[in-house]
Amino acid sequence: MKPIKVVCGIIWKEDKVFIARRKPGKSLAGFWEFPGGKLEEGEEPEPALVRELEEELGMEVKISGFFGSKMHHYESFSIELIAYACVFVAASHRLTDHDETAYVKPTELVNYKMAQADVFIVDAIRDSIN
Repeated sequence: MKPIKVVCGIIWKEDKVFIARRKPGKSLAGFWEFPGGKLEEGEEPEPALVRELEEELGMEVKISGFFGSKMHHYESFSIELIAYACVFVAASHRLTDHDETAYVKPTELVNYKMAQADVFIVDAIRDSIN
């Protein structure tokens, strides 16, 4: 099975990072994630991230650089998660795929039930502040 290409943003606002919880009825419901979404056919990751954040959260960000990527295998599907560091610009915080959002200090990320694919990001952020 071909992995699904998914892009996400590590969105910083001052010294906090933005996370969102998947709403009931969505895959991975109840798990927190760095938001983003699937790349459409022929779409490049950065424009896909800008599009997904606008569609799902009414959010505008400035992409500041590539953060990393990693393959993750869930029970019924696999994803290639492509992550970008971003700076928050503005948002209406309209929620379509999520039921809650939070800006948290990096040290607080361990208190959230993160989607397994996103754990490598949490680990990298934690390692960068230690």
